[in-house]
Amino acid sequence: MNNYLEQKKNTHLYFQVGDSKYAINTASVLEIMKLPALDYPQKLPNNIVGLLKYNNFVINVVDIRFYLNIDVTPYNSHNELLIVKTDEVIFGIITDKIIGILPFDSALVDQIPFFDAKMVIESLYKYNNETIFIVNIYALENLLKQHSSIDSTVDIQALFPQDEASKKIMAKRTKSIAEKSSLRLVSEELHAKNKYISFNLNNDYYCIALDYVKEVLKDTSITNVPGTPDFIEGIMNLRGDYITVLNLKKFLSLPESVISDKKPVIIIKCNELKLALLIDKINELFDYQETINNERSESYYANEFIYNKTLYTVLNIEHISSDKKIIITDM
Repeated sequence: MNNYLEQKKNTHLYFQVGDSKYAINTASVLEIMKLPALDYPQKLPNNIVGLLKYNNFVINVVDIRFYLNIDVTPYNSHNELLIVKTDEVIFGIITDKIIGILPFDSALVDQIPFFDAKMVIESLYKYNNETIFIVNIYALENLLKQHSSIDSTVDIQALFPQDEASKKIMAKRTKSIAEKSSLRLVSEELHAKNKYISFNLNNDYYCIALDYVKEVLKDTSITNVPGTPDFIEGIMNLRGDYITVLNLKKFLSLPESVISDKKPVIIIKCNELKLALLIDKINELFDYQETINNERSESYYANEFIYNKTLYTVLNIEHISSDKKIIITDM
């Protein structure tokens, strides 16, 4: 039995579908994208909501609600598509929205007391008085291979937007995916080394290697600490752990041109030091497979690359976290 919780890494990406929240180990996540237009041939098995050409393969796209006997509401152009992989298969999962990334504490995981190879939900995770359902993607893989029939009278094609504006937006996304000719399948080890979380500082795009990322929060409460440098935004309480919040724009001497009530942060850990990096906007998790220069640098910036026609600057987390001007006070 492939136990999803026995993955080497215990960091999960969690998302919302309908009224419930679900999670998948980040080691199995290839990419997140806005919902593109999908193909729907007449003879498509009724456990698949569409097909997508991805990385020169045609992959299946599913909605886990069909497997859980939950009512499926219509999609729109704001839905997000999660591309995941097992050892053998790549497929897509439609979500309402991606919420963030969390390190799962095994003590808070409740195992389901019985097991069936077709069970899409493998276990439950308790977080902030909510239940997050951990998805067993290997069960989904088996169901896809078996073309398991789902009793459903839903007109799947009617679930997708019918207005011309949405169709045009989604068709443009499909074309963009097809143009990513540089994206290719590589070994699992290389996937782990080349996975990034991207974000904005003002109107520029940055990213951090996922190896350093412990958690992503779209909004958080920050307490100011008098007497600290101006690039120290304050501290935050994360489940009893006080973490220094670094205002990246001030730290990197960038202009403060974006003002928002939201305070998204990326929690990183490097050399046993944990920091919360205050940013403007969290974007996406993606793989970049080209070889880049990873030599040790004394700059705050490790390197740059172009992905999907966008220039990304990779932050040098090793150098930032070891900078002596960062004041860390024991709380």
